[in-house]
Amino acid sequence: MENTKIRERLAALRSKMKEYGIDYYLMPTSDYHNSEYSADFFKAREFFTGFTGSNGTVVVAQDWAGLWTDGRYFIQAEKELEGTGVTLYRMGNEGVPTIKEYLTENAASGSKIGFDGKVVPSAEGAGYESIFAAKSGVVVYDKDLAAEVWADRPALPSHPLYLVPADLCGKSFEEKLSEVREKMEELSAKDHLICKLDDIMWLTNLRGNDVECNPVALSYAFITPDAFHFFVQSGEMTEEVSDYCREHGFTVHDYSEISTFLENYDYDGDVLVNKGNVSYAMDKALDKGLNPGSYKKVNNFDPTELMKAVKNETELKNIREVYLKDSAVLCRFIYYVKNNVGKEPMDEYSLAMKLDDMRAQLPGFIELSFPTISAYGPNAAMMHYEATREDHAEVKAEGMLLVDSGATYLGGTTDVTRTMVLGPISEEVKEHYTRSCMGMLRLAAATFLEGCTGRNLDILARSPLWDIETDYKCGTGHGIGYMLNVHEGPHNIRWAMRPGLNDAALQPGMIVSDEPGVYKEGSHGIRIENIIEVVKAGKNTDGQFLKFAHLTYAPIDLDAIDKKYMEERDVKLLNDYHKQVWEKVSPLIVDQEIKDWLKSATREI
Repeated sequence: MENTKIRERLAALRSKMKEYGIDYYLMPTSDYHNSEYSADFFKAREFFTGFTGSNGTVVVAQDWAGLWTDGRYFIQAEKELEGTGVTLYRMGNEGVPTIKEYLTENAASGSKIGFDGKVVPSAEGAGYESIFAAKSGVVVYDKDLAAEVWADRPALPSHPLYLVPADLCGKSFEEKLSEVREKMEELSAKDHLICKLDDIMWLTNLRGNDVECNPVALSYAFITPDAFHFFVQSGEMTEEVSDYCREHGFTVHDYSEISTFLENYDYDGDVLVNKGNVSYAMDKALDKGLNPGSYKKVNNFDPTELMKAVKNETELKNIREVYLKDSAVLCRFIYYVKNNVGKEPMDEYSLAMKLDDMRAQLPGFIELSFPTISAYGPNAAMMHYEATREDHAEVKAEGMLLVDSGATYLGGTTDVTRTMVLGPISEEVKEHYTRSCMGMLRLAAATFLEGCTGRNLDILARSPLWDIETDYKCGTGHGIGYMLNVHEGPHNIRWAMRPGLNDAALQPGMIVSDEPGVYKEGSHGIRIENIIEVVKAGKNTDGQFLKFAHLTYAPIDLDAIDKKYMEERDVKLLNDYHKQVWEKVSPLIVDQEIKDWLKSATREI
């Protein structure tokens, strides 16, 4: 069935492209800072395609349009693009070209590509520049065509900043800034531009509310040897935050002034900038400012990225407490679902709202860390499926329900997934569930040498599934911020080496998710996710060893576990984990019926 609304929007966009002589117009899923979640103002790609996933890029020509997205969204994108005339390109699949490969092959000599340079990462924009330069073409990066077509576009988000209580920080702004400047000196950089929002918020000990589910404010930071320049919308500066900035020596500018500042600043040394985090437009502004002199950009990294990934002792103490309280809420929710399904009406959306409300009752709750994924039956095969008030499935006393959820509290940010059995399931599903559980627990039980990255360890989570030639098309683990973004680098756990992806060594104080699963289109989806903390193990002549400690304590559903697929060590790992769940969470459960259920749910097998 033809999607008339999307086709009309694309026609209007193509008319503007023709007016400016642009042959290809590109729109990613990004704000000015390459945030994972974009505010409504930035959802141009969604407006012009109907695809609502959190990752994807559309390229539009006069007679064609293509949408590239990753394996998490193949099923969802196919459904949402139906009737739009937009072709789906499944990233990473055999025979599927990348955007750059497609443009290299198809763009004619002398053609133009256009995009809003503020929402395209610098390295990506430079790639397009190289492709079109080789074709005697042009990159037009100062045209936001969405603004000219999207008549009722939402306003740029702007919300008041607030302070993180000093007793929750562990380090002051001055201490963090001093560490950044030390790293700048090591890299022989005089100045440093930071564009990544969670890095800026962590450094300043401030938080905001401009990005959905991420407590950050649209901002930039420019660090010199003796000044800290902070660019933020004037309406976000409360009296308390203004006093804080004056007290700590901030030089505050309006958010809109960043390009002019970079173009006109009097540079007297090299500038440290992360090519992966700065936008193409900001990079060009830096070029304009540096060109008159002999200084260069040190395209390296943001020191704050690793600093905030290694949590300090205050942060870790608070995180551990928050995860216990959050785990207790999840246990109460699992009890409710398993004991009431089939007895009262339930659907994906109402259950998500119920869990969200339960979390919101916890002291210190700030907001969800991402929209709760409540996916029943075949819907769980879509990794980032989101039920809505208008579009959701009824939950029955059969099959399974996958719930991936989390929140940000004063003291930490959580993320956890449990897949619950609600009624009869097949032998295939039991095997997939059991093997997913085995992978999660094997990785969490790993002991490894200091210096290992997530790529050294990913096989531990995948091997039970690879043994039956099954895989999941995403990474196994991601870092998590402290009262910040639920997805954080530079560390991760994944098997594949991808261009531009950081490969940071795991260090004590880092926390990371551990979430293997199985996703079978039209049938079922399984994910079992714990958050684990990197801690020190033994040290000997072979070096310093590290291991993981669980932060998440919620039962694995024994109704889906079949011992015939498990080795003896897997049974022990499951029993040991459930013993910890009972010991740590039961004291937080007041209701005796729920406590009795938890005792049974964590019994030895």
